[in-house]
Amino acid sequence: MLIALSAVLALSILAGAALMMWQGWLALKLRELETGRIAPEHFGGSREGAARIEIADLKERIRKLEAIASGVDL
Repeated sequence: MLIALSAVLALSILAGAALMMWQGWLALKLRELETGRIAPEHFGGSREGAARIEIADLKERIRKLEAIASGVDL
């Protein structure tokens, strides 16, 4: 019986802490919306990440074109 009560108490403490964190996160997002400060990743990702993807895509295209030029089937 003591173990069950301890488990329920621990679970309620963890649930309370999770609820407090959730409310804090919601308050942070509300402040961001009120001030107009929204992270750049909400507008299509960061520029560095997009540039890296584009560079990787260009390298892949170059590799394919070089393979075609040398007569190798992909």
